[in-house]
Amino acid sequence: MTASPSILRVVLMGVAGCGKSAVGAALATRLGATYVDGDDLHPQANIEKMRRGEPLEDADRWPWLTLVGRRLGATHGDLLLGCSALKRAYRDLIRAEADAPVTFVHLSGSRELIARRMGARTGHFMPTSLIDSQFATLEPPGVDENAITVDIDAPLDTIVATIAARLQERQS
Repeated sequence: MTASPSILRVVLMGVAGCGKSAVGAALATRLGATYVDGDDLHPQANIEKMRRGEPLEDADRWPWLTLVGRRLGATHGDLLLGCSALKRAYRDLIRAEADAPVTFVHLSGSRELIARRMGARTGHFMPTSLIDSQFATLEPPGVDENAITVDIDAPLDTIVATIAARLQERQS
């Protein structure tokens, strides 16, 4: 069964600490959409591995990314989902599993900005020691991928307004 293409399916992507959760929640409120944190779809083994400061391998990520794509495909309303989606192959799998158009919003920021943000947050399983592995893995979306890149060195409301406007432009 093919998912409905008229539903907005957005993956907020980027390295850990780029603001996927904060932007996703605020953007969902603005758009009247649902936000799902992709971290909630991780198996416990992945979370424990990251908590120990061990980067995930592709073998750890494939089942998680499959769940991300299927969750996007199964939605009956506009859905925003936070997921690192660091490699093109990961985004390709998400699109294939969703079986519907997916827009990726790359929340882009410098290593220094991300390090500051990760150092300031509390209660998250991802340690700052994994920043370098995140940036080493990151393959920014290509021009042929249905993607929007947004600089995150701005206030949250500015980031959200920018994304909302860019999504609206694409729907027109």
